[in-house]
Amino acid sequence: MSHFLLTPFGSAGDVNPFIWMGRLLQSRGHEVELITAPMFREMVERAGLPFHPLGKDEEFEAIIHHPDLWKPLKGTALVLEYGAKFLVPCYEIIASRVRPGETRLVSPFHLFAARVAREKFHVPLVSTHLQPSCFLSLHDTPVLIPGLEWITKLPKWMKRLMFSLPNPADFKLSPVLKKLCREVGVTPPPRPLPHWMHSPDANLALFPSWFSAAQPDWPEHTTQTGFPLEDLKGQFELPASLRTWLDAGDKPVLMSPGSGNAQAHDFFREGLEACRLAGMRALIGTRYPEQLPSPLPEFARHFDYLPFGDLLPRVNVLIHHGGIGTLSQALAAGVPQLLMPMGHDQPDNAMRLARLGAGASLLHRDFNAAKVAAMLKFLSEDDLVGAACRTAAEKCREARPAEIALGVLESVTRRG
Repeated sequence: MSHFLLTPFGSAGDVNPFIWMGRLLQSRGHEVELITAPMFREMVERAGLPFHPLGKDEEFEAIIHHPDLWKPLKGTALVLEYGAKFLVPCYEIIASRVRPGETRLVSPFHLFAARVAREKFHVPLVSTHLQPSCFLSLHDTPVLIPGLEWITKLPKWMKRLMFSLPNPADFKLSPVLKKLCREVGVTPPPRPLPHWMHSPDANLALFPSWFSAAQPDWPEHTTQTGFPLEDLKGQFELPASLRTWLDAGDKPVLMSPGSGNAQAHDFFREGLEACRLAGMRALIGTRYPEQLPSPLPEFARHFDYLPFGDLLPRVNVLIHHGGIGTLSQALAAGVPQLLMPMGHDQPDNAMRLARLGAGASLLHRDFNAAKVAAMLKFLSEDDLVGAACRTAAEKCREARPAEIALGVLESVTRRG
Protein backbone atom coordinates (compact mmCIF):
# COMPACT_ATOMS: atom_id res chain seq x y z
CA MET A 1 0.00 0.00 0.00
CA SER A 2 1.13 3.55 -0.72
CA HIS A 3 1.33 6.77 1.26
CA PHE A 4 -0.59 9.67 -0.33
CA LEU A 5 -0.23 13.37 0.49
CA LEU A 6 -3.21 15.37 -0.80
CA THR A 7 -2.80 19.16 -0.94
CA PRO A 8 -5.94 21.05 -2.09
CA PHE A 9 -5.94 24.84 -2.04
CA GLY A 10 -9.07 26.97 -2.38
CA SER A 11 -12.74 26.92 -1.37
CA ALA A 12 -14.94 23.97 -0.41
CA GLY A 13 -15.47 23.23 -4.10
CA ASP A 14 -11.71 22.75 -4.42
CA VAL A 15 -11.32 20.70 -1.24
CA ASN A 16 -14.28 18.32 -1.56
CA PRO A 17 -12.84 16.39 -4.56
CA PHE A 18 -9.68 15.74 -2.54
CA ILE A 19 -11.75 14.45 0.36
CA TRP A 20 -13.45 12.18 -2.19
CA MET A 21 -10.10 10.89 -3.45
CA GLY A 22 -8.81 10.51 0.09
CA ARG A 23 -11.76 8.38 1.15
CA LEU A 24 -11.42 6.22 -1.96
CA LEU A 25 -7.74 5.62 -1.33
CA GLN A 26 -8.25 4.96 2.36
CA SER A 27 -10.97 2.40 1.57
CA ARG A 28 -8.37 0.53 -0.49
CA GLY A 29 -5.97 0.36 2.44
CA HIS A 30 -3.68 3.24 1.50
CA GLU A 31 -2.36 5.72 4.06
CA VAL A 32 -3.70 9.21 3.33
CA GLU A 33 -2.90 12.65 4.76
CA LEU A 34 -4.55 15.89 3.69
CA ILE A 35 -2.94 19.34 3.91
CA THR A 36 -5.13 22.42 3.47
CA ALA A 37 -6.55 25.53 5.16
CA PRO A 38 -7.58 25.16 8.83
CA MET A 39 -11.20 26.14 8.08
CA PHE A 40 -11.68 22.69 6.53
CA ARG A 41 -10.53 20.69 9.55
CA GLU A 42 -14.04 19.56 10.54
CA MET A 43 -14.90 18.47 6.98
CA VAL A 44 -11.68 16.49 6.59
CA GLU A 45 -11.78 14.86 10.02
CA ARG A 46 -15.45 13.92 9.65
CA ALA A 47 -14.36 12.04 6.55
CA GLY A 48 -11.89 10.13 8.70
CA LEU A 49 -8.76 11.58 7.09
CA PRO A 50 -5.66 12.81 8.96
CA PHE A 51 -5.47 16.60 8.65
CA HIS A 52 -2.55 19.04 8.64
CA PRO A 53 -3.43 22.76 8.66
CA LEU A 54 -1.74 25.22 6.33
CA GLY A 55 -1.70 28.79 7.61
CA LYS A 56 -4.20 30.42 9.93
CA ASP A 57 -7.96 31.00 9.68
CA GLU A 58 -7.56 34.77 9.56
CA GLU A 59 -5.19 34.55 6.60
CA PHE A 60 -7.75 32.70 4.51
CA GLU A 61 -10.59 34.93 5.69
CA ALA A 62 -8.52 37.86 4.40
CA ILE A 63 -8.57 36.28 0.93
CA ILE A 64 -12.33 35.72 1.09
CA HIS A 65 -13.02 39.34 2.05
CA HIS A 66 -10.53 40.88 -0.37
CA PRO A 67 -12.39 43.19 -2.82
CA ASP A 68 -10.52 41.77 -5.85
CA LEU A 69 -11.37 38.11 -5.26
CA TRP A 70 -14.38 37.98 -7.57
CA LYS A 71 -13.10 40.32 -10.29
CA PRO A 72 -11.95 38.94 -13.67
CA LEU A 73 -8.17 38.43 -13.83
CA LYS A 74 -7.66 40.35 -10.57
CA GLY A 75 -9.18 37.44 -8.68
CA THR A 76 -6.81 34.99 -10.33
CA ALA A 77 -3.87 37.28 -9.59
CA LEU A 78 -4.96 37.46 -5.95
CA VAL A 79 -5.11 33.67 -5.63
CA LEU A 80 -1.62 33.40 -7.12
CA GLU A 81 -0.38 36.13 -4.79
CA TYR A 82 -1.58 34.17 -1.78
CA GLY A 83 -0.24 31.01 -3.39
CA ALA A 84 3.17 32.69 -3.29
CA LYS A 85 2.65 33.60 0.36
CA PHE A 86 1.91 29.99 1.32
CA LEU A 87 4.42 28.39 -1.05
CA VAL A 88 7.25 27.95 1.44
CA PRO A 89 5.05 26.94 4.43
CA CYS A 90 3.26 24.38 2.25
CA TYR A 91 6.52 22.99 0.94
CA GLU A 92 7.85 22.68 4.49
CA ILE A 93 4.79 20.66 5.60
CA ILE A 94 5.06 18.40 2.56
CA ALA A 95 8.80 17.95 3.07
CA SER A 96 8.22 16.98 6.69
CA ARG A 97 5.67 14.31 5.70
CA VAL A 98 7.07 12.92 2.44
CA ARG A 99 8.67 9.46 2.42
CA PRO A 100 10.93 8.95 -0.59
CA GLY A 101 10.07 5.67 -2.26
CA GLU A 102 6.61 5.48 -0.64
CA THR A 103 4.81 8.81 -1.03
CA ARG A 104 2.64 9.89 -3.94
CA LEU A 105 1.60 13.53 -4.19
CA VAL A 106 -1.83 14.66 -5.39
CA SER A 107 -2.21 18.39 -5.94
CA PRO A 108 -4.10 21.04 -7.93
CA PHE A 109 -2.16 22.58 -10.79
CA HIS A 110 -1.64 25.93 -9.00
CA LEU A 111 -0.09 24.55 -5.80
CA PHE A 112 3.52 24.55 -6.89
CA ALA A 113 4.90 23.43 -3.52
CA ALA A 114 3.95 19.88 -4.51
CA ARG A 115 5.84 20.18 -7.79
CA VAL A 116 8.95 21.41 -5.94
CA ALA A 117 8.65 18.39 -3.62
CA ARG A 118 8.35 16.08 -6.63
CA GLU A 119 11.61 17.38 -8.05
CA LYS A 120 13.39 17.41 -4.70
CA PHE A 121 12.40 13.98 -3.38
CA HIS A 122 11.89 12.18 -6.72
CA VAL A 123 8.34 11.07 -5.85
CA PRO A 124 5.45 10.88 -8.35
CA LEU A 125 2.90 13.68 -8.61
CA VAL A 126 -0.68 13.54 -9.89
CA SER A 127 -1.92 16.98 -10.97
CA THR A 128 -5.68 17.36 -10.62
CA HIS A 129 -7.72 19.64 -12.86
CA LEU A 130 -11.25 20.21 -11.65
CA GLN A 131 -12.39 22.25 -14.65
CA PRO A 132 -11.65 22.54 -18.40
CA SER A 133 -10.26 26.07 -18.01
CA CYS A 134 -7.10 24.47 -16.58
CA PHE A 135 -6.20 23.40 -20.11
CA LEU A 136 -5.03 26.32 -22.27
CA SER A 137 -5.99 24.60 -25.50
CA LEU A 138 -5.67 26.22 -28.89
CA HIS A 139 -8.53 24.04 -30.13
CA ASP A 140 -11.24 24.33 -27.44
CA THR A 141 -9.99 27.50 -25.82
CA PRO A 142 -11.27 28.38 -22.33
CA VAL A 143 -13.11 31.64 -21.68
CA LEU A 144 -11.40 33.35 -18.74
CA ILE A 145 -13.29 36.67 -18.73
CA PRO A 146 -17.11 37.00 -18.74
CA GLY A 147 -18.47 38.15 -22.08
CA LEU A 148 -15.35 37.28 -24.10
CA GLU A 149 -16.60 34.07 -25.70
CA TRP A 150 -15.46 35.44 -29.06
CA ILE A 151 -11.90 34.53 -28.04
CA THR A 152 -12.71 30.91 -28.83
CA LYS A 153 -13.13 31.85 -32.53
CA LEU A 154 -9.73 33.54 -32.94
CA PRO A 155 -7.14 31.88 -35.21
CA LYS A 156 -4.72 29.53 -33.47
CA TRP A 157 -1.70 31.77 -34.08
CA MET A 158 -3.39 34.60 -32.21
CA LYS A 159 -4.34 32.33 -29.30
CA ARG A 160 -0.76 31.06 -29.16
CA LEU A 161 0.45 34.64 -28.96
CA MET A 162 -2.01 35.43 -26.16
CA PHE A 163 -0.88 32.44 -24.10
CA SER A 164 2.77 33.46 -24.54
CA LEU A 165 2.20 36.89 -23.00
CA PRO A 166 3.13 37.49 -19.33
CA ASN A 167 0.47 36.26 -16.92
CA PRO A 168 -0.17 36.98 -13.20
CA ALA A 169 1.92 33.99 -12.11
CA ASP A 170 5.00 35.57 -13.71
CA PHE A 171 4.72 38.57 -11.40
CA LYS A 172 3.00 37.26 -8.28
CA LEU A 173 4.48 33.80 -7.87
CA SER A 174 7.52 33.22 -10.04
CA PRO A 175 10.10 35.17 -7.93
CA VAL A 176 9.16 33.27 -4.75
CA LEU A 177 9.08 29.93 -6.58
CA LYS A 178 12.50 30.44 -8.16
CA LYS A 179 13.98 31.46 -4.81
CA LEU A 180 12.61 28.31 -3.12
CA CYS A 181 13.87 26.12 -5.95
CA ARG A 182 17.37 27.55 -5.61
CA GLU A 183 17.36 27.03 -1.85
CA VAL A 184 16.37 23.34 -2.06
CA GLY A 185 18.48 22.52 -5.10
CA VAL A 186 15.74 22.19 -7.72
CA THR A 187 15.84 23.59 -11.25
CA PRO A 188 12.98 26.13 -11.49
CA PRO A 189 10.66 26.27 -14.49
CA PRO A 190 11.05 29.04 -17.08
CA ARG A 191 7.54 30.14 -16.06
CA PRO A 192 5.17 28.58 -13.50
CA LEU A 193 2.30 28.80 -15.99
CA PRO A 194 2.27 27.01 -18.33
CA HIS A 195 5.47 25.01 -17.73
CA TRP A 196 4.53 23.54 -14.33
CA MET A 197 0.73 23.43 -14.75
CA HIS A 198 0.71 19.72 -15.53
CA SER A 199 2.62 16.88 -13.97
CA PRO A 200 4.90 14.79 -16.22
CA ASP A 201 3.69 11.72 -14.26
CA ALA A 202 -0.13 11.84 -14.45
CA ASN A 203 -2.97 14.32 -14.75
CA LEU A 204 -6.55 13.79 -13.68
CA ALA A 205 -9.25 15.81 -15.44
CA LEU A 206 -12.13 15.50 -12.98
CA PHE A 207 -14.89 16.18 -15.49
CA PRO A 208 -16.45 14.08 -18.28
CA SER A 209 -15.78 14.24 -22.00
CA TRP A 210 -19.38 15.21 -22.71
CA PHE A 211 -18.80 18.40 -20.71
CA SER A 212 -15.40 19.10 -22.30
CA ALA A 213 -13.73 16.66 -24.67
CA ALA A 214 -9.98 15.99 -24.59
CA GLN A 215 -8.03 18.08 -27.11
CA PRO A 216 -4.93 17.25 -29.22
CA ASP A 217 -2.79 19.74 -27.27
CA TRP A 218 -3.67 18.51 -23.80
CA PRO A 219 -0.61 17.25 -21.89
CA GLU A 220 0.47 13.65 -22.02
CA HIS A 221 -0.71 11.18 -19.40
CA THR A 222 -4.09 12.94 -18.89
CA THR A 223 -7.14 10.89 -17.93
CA GLN A 224 -10.73 12.13 -17.67
CA THR A 225 -12.76 10.62 -14.85
CA GLY A 226 -16.15 12.31 -14.73
CA PHE A 227 -17.39 14.59 -11.95
CA PRO A 228 -16.46 13.49 -8.38
CA LEU A 229 -19.80 14.81 -6.97
CA GLU A 230 -18.49 14.91 -3.40
CA ASP A 231 -20.52 17.11 -1.06
CA LEU A 232 -20.02 15.24 2.25
CA LYS A 233 -23.42 13.65 1.91
CA GLY A 234 -24.13 11.60 5.01
CA GLN A 235 -21.82 13.70 7.17
CA PHE A 236 -24.02 16.82 7.18
CA GLU A 237 -27.73 16.11 7.27
CA LEU A 238 -30.46 18.45 6.11
CA PRO A 239 -31.85 20.20 9.22
CA ALA A 240 -35.29 19.01 10.29
CA SER A 241 -36.60 22.58 10.08
CA LEU A 242 -35.48 22.76 6.45
CA ARG A 243 -37.19 19.49 5.59
CA THR A 244 -40.40 20.80 7.14
CA TRP A 245 -40.17 24.03 5.13
CA LEU A 246 -39.47 22.15 1.89
CA ASP A 247 -42.48 19.90 2.45
CA ALA A 248 -44.73 22.90 3.09
CA GLY A 249 -44.73 24.33 -0.45
CA ASP A 250 -43.51 24.27 -4.04
CA LYS A 251 -39.88 23.51 -4.87
CA PRO A 252 -37.82 26.64 -4.10
CA VAL A 253 -35.15 28.48 -6.02
CA LEU A 254 -31.76 27.78 -4.42
CA MET A 255 -29.31 30.70 -4.33
CA SER A 256 -25.67 29.81 -3.67
CA PRO A 257 -22.90 32.25 -4.70
CA GLY A 258 -20.05 29.97 -3.58
CA SER A 259 -18.89 28.77 -0.18
CA GLY A 260 -16.11 31.37 -0.09
CA ASN A 261 -18.14 34.34 -1.33
CA ALA A 262 -18.54 37.05 1.31
CA GLN A 263 -19.25 39.76 -1.26
CA ALA A 264 -22.60 38.71 -2.71
CA HIS A 265 -24.89 41.48 -1.45
CA ASP A 266 -26.11 42.40 -4.95
CA PHE A 267 -26.55 38.74 -5.89
CA PHE A 268 -28.87 38.11 -2.95
CA ARG A 269 -30.76 41.40 -3.22
CA GLU A 270 -31.59 40.98 -6.90
CA GLY A 271 -32.18 37.23 -6.60
CA LEU A 272 -34.65 37.59 -3.76
CA GLU A 273 -36.55 40.32 -5.57
CA ALA A 274 -36.61 38.11 -8.69
CA CYS A 275 -38.14 35.26 -6.68
CA ARG A 276 -40.80 37.64 -5.38
CA LEU A 277 -41.60 38.78 -8.92
CA ALA A 278 -41.73 35.18 -10.17
CA GLY A 279 -43.86 34.01 -7.24
CA MET A 280 -41.25 31.44 -6.14
CA ARG A 281 -39.89 30.51 -2.75
CA ALA A 282 -36.18 31.10 -2.12
CA LEU A 283 -33.62 29.08 -0.20
CA ILE A 284 -30.23 30.67 0.53
CA GLY A 285 -26.97 28.93 1.36
CA THR A 286 -24.13 31.09 2.70
CA ARG A 287 -21.69 31.12 5.61
CA TYR A 288 -21.89 34.92 5.62
CA PRO A 289 -25.48 35.89 6.54
CA GLU A 290 -24.47 39.53 7.03
CA GLN A 291 -24.85 39.81 3.25
CA LEU A 292 -28.59 39.15 3.47
CA PRO A 293 -31.40 41.66 3.99
CA SER A 294 -32.79 41.64 7.50
CA PRO A 295 -35.36 40.44 8.04
CA LEU A 296 -35.59 37.95 5.20
CA PRO A 297 -38.81 37.95 3.19
CA GLU A 298 -41.39 35.45 4.40
CA PHE A 299 -40.91 33.33 1.28
CA ALA A 300 -37.17 32.86 1.96
CA ARG A 301 -35.04 30.75 4.32
CA HIS A 302 -31.29 30.72 5.06
CA PHE A 303 -28.94 27.92 6.14
CA ASP A 304 -25.15 27.93 6.54
CA TYR A 305 -24.33 24.62 4.90
CA LEU A 306 -26.53 22.63 2.56
CA PRO A 307 -25.38 19.22 1.23
CA PHE A 308 -26.37 19.47 -2.41
CA GLY A 309 -26.69 15.72 -2.96
CA ASP A 310 -29.67 15.61 -0.59
CA LEU A 311 -31.09 19.02 -1.38
CA LEU A 312 -30.97 19.55 -5.15
CA PRO A 313 -33.60 16.93 -6.07
CA ARG A 314 -36.01 19.17 -4.12
CA VAL A 315 -35.04 22.40 -5.93
CA ASN A 316 -36.74 24.11 -8.88
CA VAL A 317 -33.84 26.21 -10.23
CA LEU A 318 -30.33 26.79 -8.88
CA ILE A 319 -28.83 30.28 -9.12
CA HIS A 320 -25.10 30.35 -8.49
CA HIS A 321 -21.68 31.73 -9.42
CA GLY A 322 -20.65 29.00 -11.84
CA GLY A 323 -18.11 27.09 -9.76
CA ILE A 324 -17.50 23.61 -11.13
CA GLY A 325 -18.45 21.81 -7.92
CA THR A 326 -21.87 23.45 -7.69
CA LEU A 327 -22.46 23.16 -11.42
CA SER A 328 -21.67 19.44 -11.51
CA GLN A 329 -23.95 18.69 -8.56
CA ALA A 330 -26.83 20.41 -10.34
CA LEU A 331 -26.14 18.51 -13.57
CA ALA A 332 -26.22 15.23 -11.64
CA ALA A 333 -29.52 16.21 -10.03
CA GLY A 334 -31.07 17.33 -13.33
CA VAL A 335 -31.75 20.85 -12.03
CA PRO A 336 -31.79 23.89 -14.38
CA GLN A 337 -29.14 26.48 -13.56
CA LEU A 338 -28.80 30.24 -13.85
CA LEU A 339 -25.20 31.45 -13.50
CA MET A 340 -23.72 34.83 -12.70
CA PRO A 341 -20.06 34.16 -13.64
CA MET A 342 -17.49 36.64 -12.38
CA GLY A 343 -13.99 35.20 -12.70
CA HIS A 344 -11.70 32.19 -12.29
CA ASP A 345 -13.21 29.14 -14.04
CA GLN A 346 -16.77 30.49 -13.95
CA PRO A 347 -17.08 32.13 -17.42
CA ASP A 348 -15.80 28.98 -19.11
CA ASN A 349 -18.12 26.75 -17.10
CA ALA A 350 -21.03 29.00 -18.06
CA MET A 351 -20.18 28.67 -21.75
CA ARG A 352 -20.08 24.87 -21.51
CA LEU A 353 -23.35 24.73 -19.56
CA ALA A 354 -25.02 26.79 -22.30
CA ARG A 355 -23.67 24.37 -24.93
CA LEU A 356 -25.44 21.55 -23.09
CA GLY A 357 -28.69 23.51 -23.00
CA ALA A 358 -29.08 22.77 -19.27
CA GLY A 359 -28.89 26.37 -18.09
CA ALA A 360 -28.10 29.97 -18.88
CA SER A 361 -26.06 32.86 -17.50
CA LEU A 362 -26.27 36.59 -16.96
CA LEU A 363 -23.30 38.92 -16.71
CA HIS A 364 -22.96 40.77 -13.42
CA ARG A 365 -24.09 44.03 -15.03
CA ASP A 366 -27.26 42.33 -16.32
CA PHE A 367 -28.07 40.50 -13.10
CA ASN A 368 -31.15 42.47 -12.07
CA ALA A 369 -34.42 41.29 -10.60
CA ALA A 370 -36.51 41.66 -13.77
CA LYS A 371 -34.09 39.69 -15.97
CA VAL A 372 -33.49 37.05 -13.32
CA ALA A 373 -37.24 36.58 -12.80
CA ALA A 374 -37.74 36.10 -16.54
CA MET A 375 -34.91 33.56 -16.66
CA LEU A 376 -36.36 31.66 -13.69
CA LYS A 377 -39.67 31.31 -15.50
CA PHE A 378 -37.96 30.20 -18.70
CA LEU A 379 -35.60 27.67 -17.08
CA SER A 380 -38.32 26.09 -14.95
CA GLU A 381 -40.87 25.77 -17.77
CA ASP A 382 -38.96 25.20 -21.04
CA ASP A 383 -39.21 21.62 -22.31
CA LEU A 384 -35.84 21.65 -24.07
CA VAL A 385 -34.06 22.81 -20.91
CA GLY A 386 -35.78 20.09 -18.93
CA ALA A 387 -34.77 17.44 -21.45
CA ALA A 388 -31.14 18.62 -21.43
CA CYS A 389 -31.08 18.47 -17.64
CA ARG A 390 -32.45 14.92 -17.62
CA THR A 391 -29.88 13.85 -20.21
CA ALA A 392 -27.02 15.27 -18.14
CA ALA A 393 -28.30 13.55 -15.00
CA GLU A 394 -28.47 10.22 -16.79
CA LYS A 395 -24.89 10.60 -18.05
CA CYS A 396 -23.72 11.36 -14.52
CA ARG A 397 -25.41 8.20 -13.25
CA GLU A 398 -23.64 6.12 -15.91
CA ALA A 399 -20.17 7.49 -15.07
CA ARG A 400 -17.40 5.58 -13.22
CA PRO A 401 -15.27 8.42 -11.80
CA ALA A 402 -14.12 6.54 -8.70
CA GLU A 403 -12.92 3.49 -10.62
CA ILE A 404 -11.06 5.60 -13.18
CA ALA A 405 -9.46 7.92 -10.62
CA LEU A 406 -8.26 5.03 -8.47
CA GLY A 407 -6.72 3.39 -11.51
CA VAL A 408 -4.56 6.48 -12.12
CA LEU A 409 -3.72 7.19 -8.48
CA GLU A 410 -2.70 3.65 -7.68
CA SER A 411 -0.61 3.12 -10.79
CA VAL A 412 1.22 6.46 -11.05
CA THR A 413 5.00 6.31 -11.22
CA ARG A 414 7.58 9.02 -11.61
CA ARG A 415 8.51 9.69 -15.23
CA GLY A 416 11.94 11.15 -15.83
